[in-house]
Amino acid sequence: MGADDKIKNTAEKLVGQAKEGFGKATNDDEKVAEGRTEQSSASAKQAGENVKDVFK
Repeated sequence: MGADDKIKNTAEKLVGQAKEGFGKATNDDEKVAEGRTEQSSASAKQAGENVKDVFK
């Protein structure tokens, strides 16, 4: 996995965590869901990159 991909996935996960935290603090269920979705997306991308690394 390239360092760029790892950084992008980590950044996306952190943004998702921030959105989720903001949503919880403001009782905004939509932001909480959006944050969780971003975190899931970043985790899926990370898993895909890990699988690629195994086959290299």
